Amino acid sequence: MRTKTKYGEKLRRRKPHLESGNKPGRNGGHHTLADPDFMTSLARGLAVIRAFSDRRGSLTVTRISELTGFSRAAVRRCLHTLAKLGYVSSGPGSFNLEPKILELGHAYFASTPLAPAAQPILDRLCETVHESCSVSMLDGCDILYIARASTTVRLLSVDLRVGSRLPAYCTSMGRVLLVFQPEEALRDYFAHATLTAYTKRTITSRSELLKELADVRKKGYAIVDQELEIGLRSIAVPVRLRSGSVVAAMNVGTQAARVPIWELRERIYPQLRAAAQRLSSVLA
Repeated sequence: MRTKTKYGEKLRRRKPHLESGNKPGRNGGHHTLADPDFMTSLARGLAVIRAFSDRRGSLTVTRISELTGFSRAAVRRCLHTLAKLGYVSSGPGSFNLEPKILELGHAYFASTPLAPAAQPILDRLCETVHESCSVSMLDGCDILYIARASTTVRLLSVDLRVGSRLPAYCTSMGRVLLVFQPEEALRDYFAHATLTAYTKRTITSRSELLKELADVRKKGYAIVDQELEIGLRSIAVPVRLRSGSVVAAMNVGTQAARVPIWELRERIYPQLRAAAQRLSSVLA
């Protein structure tokens, strides 16, 4: 049984609103019109590209306007520019992303060893535990999926893949990553994060969340039980560099009706921890 409002529906309500005076920053902060270095047109273009996420396929100008919060005129200008550059194509009243858009993500994956090193380890872990496995990094108030090995069983109403984003505070990987943030960064996170109740189980109190984070630090892993979506529970551990600093998190996601919490701790956690250690061993 799902909550009345699914996570995917709430996700679609999160709009950039870059045409207002307050503009969300890349790291969760806000830029204002007084910032002479902030390029509103670039921010709008990137937001239009992100509107094509969640496998929406073809989108109309009106739909992109709804998803981004921009005027239809602003959306048309962004799409016109992206089309001239070869990143989108137009059909009868709608637009699609072109393969050239992959160049934008390739630059990142080519510059870091984390994603290519994680994929075979995740594939092996997925085959062992027979559950979906992922690696993510903290990006602003969200976690960003950089590698994933999935089973045929879909866990969320929103399909997850490389490049997907989820809120950090109510996900197992997010809590693992938040725990190891410097105190100043954690204060900044709470200053900008919106703690939405996605289910009746979601922790939205800052004090309660800080208690959970303290428990995660003590145990060395995080278990989140149906806080993002009813029916989904997961366990995550940190991925460290050889220096000991945490650069990412690795998790295993399961169906709550099929995998009890004790099984996450006793069967899956040791294998997840070993996989994270293997990844850590190959990172500089």
